[in-house]
Amino acid sequence: MDRILDSGALGLMRQGGLFMWPILIMGVIAAGVMIERFRSLKMLRTDSSRLRREVLELLQQDRVEEALQLCDREQGPVAAILSAGLRKFLVLDRLDYDPAKIEEQVVKSMDDYGVHVTAALEKHLPILATVSSAAPTLGFLGTVAGMITSFRDIVAQMGETNIVEAAADGISVALLTTAFGLIVGLPAFVAFNYFSGVINAFVLEVEESATELIEAVTLQMALEKREAVSAEST
Repeated sequence: MDRILDSGALGLMRQGGLFMWPILIMGVIAAGVMIERFRSLKMLRTDSSRLRREVLELLQQDRVEEALQLCDREQGPVAAILSAGLRKFLVLDRLDYDPAKIEEQVVKSMDDYGVHVTAALEKHLPILATVSSAAPTLGFLGTVAGMITSFRDIVAQMGETNIVEAAADGISVALLTTAFGLIVGLPAFVAFNYFSGVINAFVLEVEESATELIEAVTLQMALEKREAVSAEST
């Protein structure tokens, strides 16, 4: 039984000491977060360029309600944010709000919704950031503790054993925690940066979409105002 426990990965865990187990727990948690975030961020892979183009075409034709219905049919956070802006525009336009006030409220509506979406996308990412730094640090701490124990044992056995061999054995075991901490921390670090990059790209896309929508809405309100003035003058 002892031979089985001392062999393979479990044997390395036992040799590495107590510091190996919290690192292992952090590795399991980080792996779960990476899988969960990867699945959640798959929705950002939808092609929103077609949606943005069709929405702008409908707005140019003064078919705002159809543009809203198109956004409601589509999936993804970009469609949801555009839908929030268009819905706010329709409500305020029907209430005959001032164009400047409408533009301000549409921008605010999209910004507020975008903040909530971004917060949902960044969910659990701080865990990866923590693991990427805590796991290697804990590994180094385990190595230091292991080396202290190793040298203390060498001093206690002075003259009874080969000091070089004893030191080599003790240090090799102590370095297991450093290696394991890096094995856990590096993937977490890479995953954190990858997911952050995906989210930043999404935020940029949302800002571009919001800018296009506001420009289209502003232009539409200007045309309506010009038509109203022309009708009154005639």
